[in-house]
Amino acid sequence: MVDHLKARLDKLRKIHETTTRRASYYSDIAKIDPDHHRRHLGALQKAPAPGKKLQKVGFLMLWVPEPTGVTCAIGGPMILAGRYLDKKYNGSTIHDIGHETKNTLSSISDFKKSVF
Repeated sequence: MVDHLKARLDKLRKIHETTTRRASYYSDIAKIDPDHHRRHLGALQKAPAPGKKLQKVGFLMLWVPEPTGVTCAIGGPMILAGRYLDKKYNGSTIHDIGHETKNTLSSISDFKKSVF
């Protein structure tokens, strides 16, 4: 019978090797052209969301008390533009893609179980 602690330790060693290898790959890529690749790798981890930022600024401008009402006239279109950008701009990250893949695989396995 296989010792469960040894199996767990082997699994942890494999995870450690994988993470160190991945970290070394990322550092090697960053050494090639630091500014260019750092920006792209950062975008994979945290995607920019211009629509949400534009919406927040629009709401702030809409609720700023001003007697002339210029900020109210500017805030409304900014909110609408932010919502449009949210719908059209793809701000997904690696985490989002992995999460959706996991959901898809679980639904496929549920479908297979229901059929067979």
